[in-house]
Amino acid sequence: MRPLIAIPARFSASASALRHRAEVNARALVEAVWRAGGEPVSLHPHAPGGVSDPVEVAGRLARFDAVLLPGGGDLAPHRYGDLAAHESVYDVDDEQDGFDLEVARQALAAGVPVLAVCRGLHVVNTVLGGTLEQDMGGTDLEHRHVLHPVAVLTGSLLERTTGAQKVNASCYHHQRVSRVGEGLVVTAEAADGTIEALEAPGLASWFVAVQWHPEDNAHEESAQQSIFDAFVGAARS
Repeated sequence: MRPLIAIPARFSASASALRHRAEVNARALVEAVWRAGGEPVSLHPHAPGGVSDPVEVAGRLARFDAVLLPGGGDLAPHRYGDLAAHESVYDVDDEQDGFDLEVARQALAAGVPVLAVCRGLHVVNTVLGGTLEQDMGGTDLEHRHVLHPVAVLTGSLLERTTGAQKVNASCYHHQRVSRVGEGLVVTAEAADGTIEALEAPGLASWFVAVQWHPEDNAHEESAQQSIFDAFVGAARS
């Protein structure tokens, strides 16, 4: 049987063929999980007032074999200690934030495999006490709609997974990690110094967080698909 992979859904104002607001996940993302042998399952975000019940979230996650924290809009800056928001911060949703953060806490505590993508990396870094740079700024630091090389740390889980010390990353973000969260280590960087991957060597379970979107080109690049393959393989075992 395919291992069950929990993926928090994203709120959407609309979706094709639906008459109402929607909850969605990127098709490329769920297809990458499916190709890897997993059963992707969207989770309804529930966080009244921006706060999720830890016991409820832990119970909901108990039936799953792994958790994938996907990309999406920005976290509210107050979640990582900034009192004012930069003008470029977008698509902030308090309920989405509260749910994603609690899912990350409970998944890490439960010791299930976790793959965090783009916003997902920001969520984990925030949960572990890290901070974000709200806007990278400058054309020389452009990471939206960009495919660029990323240097992968020798000996890291990411290197063992992809079999490469350099991968082409499909990026879409205007924020990046500022202070790294407790227990996390940097395992990939862009040429401009942007942190592109984090791992947690102290965890007994499989954990990789990438700043880019490996699902964008996973259908044609084995190094990107291998991230999903290893993640689902860890869920299966």
